Amino acid sequence: MNSIDLFLLPVLARVCLVILFPLSAYDKIAHWKEALEQANSSWLPGGPMLLILGILIELLAPICIVLGWHDRLAAFMLAGFCAVTALLYHPFWKYPDFWSANGEGRAHFWDFFKNFGLVGGLLLLMIGGLPLTTTQVVAHPLSSAPYTASPTAIPAVNPAANLTTPSSTSPTPPRP
Repeated sequence: MNSIDLFLLPVLARVCLVILFPLSAYDKIAHWKEALEQANSSWLPGGPMLLILGILIELLAPICIVLGWHDRLAAFMLAGFCAVTALLYHPFWKYPDFWSANGEGRAHFWDFFKNFGLVGGLLLLMIGGLPLTTTQVVAHPLSSAPYTASPTAIPAVNPAANLTTPSSTSPTPPRP
């Protein structure tokens, strides 16, 4: 594996996955009044605290993910944030005209599913996978990811296999 496989592509993928969150946090700070109105629009109490918590998650979790520092915990927190905000603030099903071109719920429909798309990407980051080189991916572009392979296709590592056991044909030397 080269530096592109080990560093550049994973970091680029992480940046692309989380780039919108710091921008969203900045938007909440810059447009505090409108963000607070949205935070207060759900059934959860404490709009200002929810907003501050959301800003902190959107600022800190992406940094942890990009740097690889407690990245699984950060991805879990950010995935939870995305799921909760989708369910609380984008209930497209409450708008009967969400499929119509100018329907009020149309934006909520797309924001809801975009949030859950991000949840999926963040969950994949959490569970990880076996690293592949760019060359391996290019050589087999239509193959399944390694984490989808059957357990028998991936050789198990058995540390006990390296131990030698005495066989019946070779006597064990006596111990002193």
